[in-house]
Amino acid sequence: MGTNAVVEVLDSQDQRLIAALQCDGRIGAERAGEVLGIGARTVQRRWRALLADGAVRVVALPAVPETLGALLLRIKVLRGRLDTIAAALAAREDVPFIDVSASGDEIAAVARTAPGSRDPLLFRQLPATQAVTSVTASTVLHAFRLAHEWRHDVLTPAERAALTRPFAPAAASGAPRDALDHAVLAELAADARVPAAMVAARLGQPESTVRRRLARLGEEGLLLTQVAVDARRLGLAIDANVLLQLPPDRLDAAGRALAAHPAVHGAFATTGEFNLHAAVWVRDLAALYRFVSDDLSGLGVSRMDTVIVGQAVKRPGSPTAIG
Repeated sequence: MGTNAVVEVLDSQDQRLIAALQCDGRIGAERAGEVLGIGARTVQRRWRALLADGAVRVVALPAVPETLGALLLRIKVLRGRLDTIAAALAAREDVPFIDVSASGDEIAAVARTAPGSRDPLLFRQLPATQAVTSVTASTVLHAFRLAHEWRHDVLTPAERAALTRPFAPAAASGAPRDALDHAVLAELAADARVPAAMVAARLGQPESTVRRRLARLGEEGLLLTQVAVDARRLGLAIDANVLLQLPPDRLDAAGRALAAHPAVHGAFATTGEFNLHAAVWVRDLAALYRFVSDDLSGLGVSRMDTVIVGQAVKRPGSPTAIG
């Protein structure tokens, strides 16, 4: 899992076009170009190049049953065995996120499980693995920001608003309604920008029917897309997990403040010693220092642990991501 290769940072126009896809993964080139002041042909050419070389992937996120919760795991591993354990976890469908620490002895992972259950991974499989020296598990109580909600901070608020697909959450049923909804979303799982005509052909459905389904799923907030891109190519070289301890009466306000911070791509209230977890992307160590010393000041933090990520092994849209 080597991570020392030099990563080329994308130019500002490509970064803005990626940010447009974060706002709406299926937005057309003409609309994006109109908002960003770029010719539609240039938008198409740039997107085509980014998508073709794998620098960017736009995926549709699967619906997660409300009965499933999430555990945040910190797994201490014997040096030299980290790759093996991380690969085994990456093969599991119930583990959508895996990071390994820059120190080489810790794995951070998210495991989906029924709240309150004796999850086999936590209670039997990991403890039985001799390479694992300790496991700490925290149950997610509330998500302030999810990964697909993060936006690269290179657009103006007006541009972001103009590019974002409006939807009426009050009209959403909370889940796809029937087999065709599920089938349409499944066709977009690996590439959310597949044209409606191609989806229709694959499913043996009229194109007009598929277009209506896509429109409704989008309007109801059920077609969620995420842009998978190496943050280092956006100039964000440092990936870190920041674990915070706060008194209960400061927890909600602190979580909301973190969710509004442009560096935070995940923020969760959890059980355990550290009751607020934040995943952050920043340009360099100096920016990380400013985040923990300045941006967190005034939130009521009584204790903190910061772990720099050496490699993001599995996240939605990554080659090892499943489902």
